Amino acid sequence: MASPLIANLDSSNFESSIKSSQKPVLVDFWATWCGPCKQLGPVLDQLAEEMKESAKIAKVDVDTNRDLVQQLGVTSIPALFLFKNGEVVDKMVGARPKGDIAAFIKKHI
Repeated sequence: MASPLIANLDSSNFESSIKSSQKPVLVDFWATWCGPCKQLGPVLDQLAEEMKESAKIAKVDVDTNRDLVQQLGVTSIPALFLFKNGEVVDKMVGARPKGDIAAFIKKHI
């Protein structure tokens, strides 16, 4: 079960959600058929709870949002893009341990 703290973004709400956030936003580009993406899910749920005061976490399904995938140049999944002030400030590709992802976020807070 996905955390209610994780927003599901699509083409209609992506830009407004990213640009309106006062906190950094970690966006997970994923797909239902992606094994490593499924492994990352519980890690992101935990981080969403632990970091809710300092960062937001969101997900974008690459199969239903191909325009966003193309616009942002996502070539492999899972892909974690970190947005700050509406702009991409960092990227991480592949499933990583929780500590790595937390450090990835914290360096931009």
